[in-house]
Amino acid sequence: MAQAFFHKGPDNFKARFSYPLNIPFLNLRNLDLVLILSLSILAIITQVLDFPIVKLEFRLDNFEHATMFLHLLVYSGYALFAELTQTAESLYGVIAVLASSVFGQELFLLHFHSTDHVGIEGQYHWLLQLIVLVSFLSAITVTLSPTSFPASLVLAVSVVFQGLWFINMGFMLWVPKLVPNGCALHLGLPAHHGEPTVVCASKDADSRARALANLQFSWILSTVLVLTGILCLKLASSKGTTGKRSAEYQKLQNGSGGDLGLTLSIRSFKPDHSLGV
Repeated sequence: MAQAFFHKGPDNFKARFSYPLNIPFLNLRNLDLVLILSLSILAIITQVLDFPIVKLEFRLDNFEHATMFLHLLVYSGYALFAELTQTAESLYGVIAVLASSVFGQELFLLHFHSTDHVGIEGQYHWLLQLIVLVSFLSAITVTLSPTSFPASLVLAVSVVFQGLWFINMGFMLWVPKLVPNGCALHLGLPAHHGEPTVVCASKDADSRARALANLQFSWILSTVLVLTGILCLKLASSKGTTGKRSAEYQKLQNGSGGDLGLTLSIRSFKPDHSLGV
């Protein structure tokens, strides 16, 4: 996205919800959409079916998770079809609405989740809702104003941040050695359908664990913003050097080049006084 902005310039930039991957000798143009579509199907299957015994798992929270991936599947499938039929430009509005609905439904199902996430787990899920809210609002803004680079940048940052936060949640809530001090990972609690749950021994331990979650939220966001700033600075510097050279060459071709040629022609003509000229 940032590369497209600095390459095309502010006047010609238009946001996209998926960017083609151009690799020489490899047909991976729509790899991102193919991966999203495939992983969404796989996630829905794992949420609906109970393994290793293949049978339907009638648990409300699993169906809620599967529904989130269903909206992602609808978006990626439609966007991939539009790319393959070369109608993505004309169907931009539809693709943008479907992408926005992914974040909207994710926020809706997270907020009204049937599972009561309490304690430290609830803090991580509440912070996750903040990230999804930013993604949803920025996606709506990009839908209404596709030429807005700041809105596109916020959307990209929030999506990356959301992915990193999911990874962080997985480590902090599922790896026993990484559970905050004073808390422990318990298995088989009836209130959580036998799923692993982090339980803190005291109120002070719970408060420290929540504070740690807030710090992790800030640290990860800071890291993403710093890396984004460095990337944009590098792209802007590269484009600035190339653009300057291109402008100088264009100037020589359009105006200065002609004047320079005329000047050289005049200077090259020297009267021959021996011939009386």
